[in-house]
Amino acid sequence: MSDRVVWFDLPSEDLERAMRFYAAVLDTEMSETYPGVSVIPSIDGGIHGCLFQSEEYLPSENGALLYFNVNGRLTEAIAQVVPNGGTVKEPPQPIGEHGRRAIVLDSEGNRIVLHSE
Repeated sequence: MSDRVVWFDLPSEDLERAMRFYAAVLDTEMSETYPGVSVIPSIDGGIHGCLFQSEEYLPSENGALLYFNVNGRLTEAIAQVVPNGGTVKEPPQPIGEHGRRAIVLDSEGNRIVLHSE
């Protein structure tokens, strides 16, 4: 393996709601892959992760900060945040030579970044 990050689990309290949020924001199809789990499709076989529903793990805006690639459609992705139950915490801002990012809370309360080069 060449990537140091190989997988992530992103907790949700309502898997259906979380799948609708990520489908709209990431402009992708989401489905329940296994009971209580929905794999977030990667681009070109890159890092994978999933949404999962568990009483043991709770969404948080104080944990790790995951960056989601929305290249070329940052404005469109942000426009889908609030209508799909999320909150924009920080509007788009430049991050030097690395592009732009916006920090949002997903529909479950997880803090994530929408990133575009």
